[in-house]
Amino acid sequence: MAAQNNAPLPDGLEIAGYRIVKKIASGGFSIVYLAYDTDGVAVAIKEYLPSSLALRQEGELVPSVSKANLAVFRIGLKCFFEEGRALARISHPNVVSVLNFFRAHETVYMVMAYESGHSLQEHIQRQRGKGVKVGELFIRTIFTQVVKGLREVHANKLLHLDLKPANIYLRTDGTPMLLDFGAARQTVNTDMPTLTPMYTPGFAPPELYAKTGMGPWTDIYSIGASIFACMVGSPPQPADQRKTEDKMASHFDKLEGQYSPALVKLVRWCLEVEPLDRPQSLFAVQKALQEKEPAAAPAPPPATMLDRLRGLLGRLGGSSTARAKAGPDTLI
Repeated sequence: MAAQNNAPLPDGLEIAGYRIVKKIASGGFSIVYLAYDTDGVAVAIKEYLPSSLALRQEGELVPSVSKANLAVFRIGLKCFFEEGRALARISHPNVVSVLNFFRAHETVYMVMAYESGHSLQEHIQRQRGKGVKVGELFIRTIFTQVVKGLREVHANKLLHLDLKPANIYLRTDGTPMLLDFGAARQTVNTDMPTLTPMYTPGFAPPELYAKTGMGPWTDIYSIGASIFACMVGSPPQPADQRKTEDKMASHFDKLEGQYSPALVKLVRWCLEVEPLDRPQSLFAVQKALQEKEPAAAPAPPPATMLDRLRGLLGRLGGSSTARAKAGPDTLI
């Protein structure tokens, strides 16, 4: 069944104590709405509505699912619900906060905290529009926090599997938040081809194409790809193409001199085609992001008149123990 455009729920609709304001996003698996709860607090409500399995016409509330698709639709619905439950257990400033989830209109809804801001993808495009590259300090700061959030996700036995700048949301205070775990629920359904992860070329590692051997290293590849996108303004070469003819070396060479060797080395490491050649834990990535470039040794302070006099007296006295005064130690 080909994917179709599903009609969103109408603005103003009351559902489970929430009032829909408007649709704010839609994708292959879901539609996201801005809504208000009974206290007038803004929330984002994500509706499970896979466009390849279900169809909702204008003016309808309940989606139509054919008999042929019903079994797969229900498995996905159950997984979406379980994902909401798993995410609701995670309380981390760099992971979207799931407040509630409920059933209605023969599907499932996930209620999340709504925060104003924009995606990292939008930030990259704005910078490119101004002819300005995304700075290294910004990259290290943002991705250190992204990795901290992702570590919490992995600790809860979830993988993201669709990590990319469009799914990293920057709040108005600049802190990042991981969004759209739509792919996370697919880890348990490798036997259901209709529910396999929807991956984004360039950000997905080879094992996502193969649908096997996934683990923390899978999201680590996507971290490397997202950092690369910040540096270059576009995603890396798709992994399936790299398997046959890898053209990434020349791109990495161009980054030398624009960013520190340490950061370029980290991106190369995360983007290794073979999973075992990548960092095996997010802790290793976080450590590399937080490492500072070795600072140049501080220049000694200019010699004072007293220093010069002491040196002259030392030479006159033939003292073999006279030493030049060292510059002060620098504490970092």
